[in-house]
Amino acid sequence: MSTRSRALLLGATAAAAALTLSACGNGGTSGGGGNTNFVTGKDGIDTVAQGHRAAAPDLSGKTIDGGTLDVADYKGKVVVINVWGSWCSPCRAEAPNFAAVSKEYASKGVQFVGINTRDTSTGSAVAFEKQNGIDYPSLYDPTGKLMLRFKKGTLNPQAIPSTLVLDRQGKIAARSLAALSEESLLKMVKPVVAEK
Repeated sequence: MSTRSRALLLGATAAAAALTLSACGNGGTSGGGGNTNFVTGKDGIDTVAQGHRAAAPDLSGKTIDGGTLDVADYKGKVVVINVWGSWCSPCRAEAPNFAAVSKEYASKGVQFVGINTRDTSTGSAVAFEKQNGIDYPSLYDPTGKLMLRFKKGTLNPQAIPSTLVLDRQGKIAARSLAALSEESLLKMVKPVVAEK
């Protein structure tokens, strides 16, 4: 192999590795030791039984449209949090499912909230929501600071996209680290809505 070919191969390998590390992912396992109290279903959805759930961290800040939002204000509702980026192909694929289910469940005490991450400006994020019919608010988190607020060992968002369902007490009941179909999203939401 020539020096030039070797250099091109090395460059291509480095570029592929960088893309793998920065692109959308399928996630992994929650960090931390000990008993995390969650079970991963065959569909890749992690769930935690009532009484064993960790509280969600402070998820507040500026929204992509320039407003402010504090997820804690939705206590008493089931909250679906979707971590997404306009640059993420799986996020684009799942967006219509989130738009549909958010509208269907708005009258059932369910609030959807997005966390837009790694978009360098809000323009592309706003365009993404408009294009996909998303009318719920999204926090703007370009550097991932909100994701880092989750305690190690809890169900935390570790990939883009990630989806969390918070129960009415603001505790993390379910998580997915992959793009969701409408059916999979409903599998996460319905059991938490049914809780008393």
